[in-house]
Amino acid sequence: MGLDLDYIDAQTPLDEEEKDGLLIPTIATRGELDEFEQQNIEQAVQWTLGRSFKPDTVFTEEFIRMVHKRMYADVWAWAGEFRKTNKNIGIDKWQIPTELRYLLDDIRYWHENNTYPPDEIAVRFKHRIVSIHCFANGNGRHSRLMADIIIEKIYKQPVFSWGAALSLSMGAANLSSEGDARAAYLKAVKAADQGDYSLLLAFARS
Repeated sequence: MGLDLDYIDAQTPLDEEEKDGLLIPTIATRGELDEFEQQNIEQAVQWTLGRSFKPDTVFTEEFIRMVHKRMYADVWAWAGEFRKTNKNIGIDKWQIPTELRYLLDDIRYWHENNTYPPDEIAVRFKHRIVSIHCFANGNGRHSRLMADIIIEKIYKQPVFSWGAALSLSMGAANLSSEGDARAAYLKAVKAADQGDYSLLLAFARS
């Protein structure tokens, strides 16, 4: 029995080879996959707690890949590996290492020169890395955890709430499922695509 996934607006479909990377053969539905992924992500979040990271560590390709691997390695064999296929969103797969290097150069410059306030540096990084779409799956959740690491570990500010105020569940909203929080999030991302970060900055703290 194959993995039967229902996709909602702005989710990236997996191809068959990527689905073959599933490490838990009993998973058959989107709901089951979300559950296992969430458990793995919570372990990754726990790992960040009580650790300190310097900019020289965080602003590297190695760290970005390692965070994705920690988030998904229990579920996907390709966790932490750049995608090998092109998707409905994101840049061409061959451009990922180059575009990521540009982004890392930019955030180092922003950090060293205080180009933007801390929240905006973290949110701009989050927006840019998700538009590159480094991985086959989990890019939105990975980008939000990266932004949380940047704001908490580098700028000593509270982590973002990511629409928790719009969500009925406790804690940060589940932006992988349809609802008011996801709608607001996608609207904010689309505004950021046009260079207006105000909605995304407000959403991150909502």
